Amino acid sequence: MKRYTRTGDTGETSLIGSRVDKHHPQIEAMGHLDELNSHIGLAIAQQTDESLREQLTKIQHDLFDLGSELMYTDAPPKTVDLSIVTELEQWMDEWEKSCPELVRFILPGGSVAAASLHVARSVCRRVERDLTALGVADRQLPYFNRLSDYLFTVARYANVVAGVPDQEYARGATVFQPKRKKE
Repeated sequence: MKRYTRTGDTGETSLIGSRVDKHHPQIEAMGHLDELNSHIGLAIAQQTDESLREQLTKIQHDLFDLGSELMYTDAPPKTVDLSIVTELEQWMDEWEKSCPELVRFILPGGSVAAASLHVARSVCRRVERDLTALGVADRQLPYFNRLSDYLFTVARYANVVAGVPDQEYARGATVFQPKRKKE
């Protein structure tokens, strides 16, 4: 089987039940979901903790399951099994034990491993907005809402593992200015 089909060359693609424009809101949501999954894959490649790698891999499988629900034009996606939401909560509770107390907002970043998880978190928030715009948020939103919290928590954990402190946000903080060479 060849990888290319040429069926999308005219700006349309297939959903189960119809052909739609590639900028259709369902296609947008599926693209953002794919982007989220890709960022999680990048984050997995940067993690040293095997338990975290296993959890993130399971999440990738969950995202494929949830994304397949968006393939249908005639039926709304199934409601998420809340056991996977509870699982995210339990994992978060465990990772949080290793993190310093959060007393201020933090900036996304720190170690490369943490920064990649923060990028995944922000893409996850975009998926949440897509689902709301599609009118199916009530069916899948609890999972994505919890997933973004999970990604925030494990980003903080990744900084702990790397020995890099979270950078706290401070209103009006001066921006880093490199020293200029003396002339």
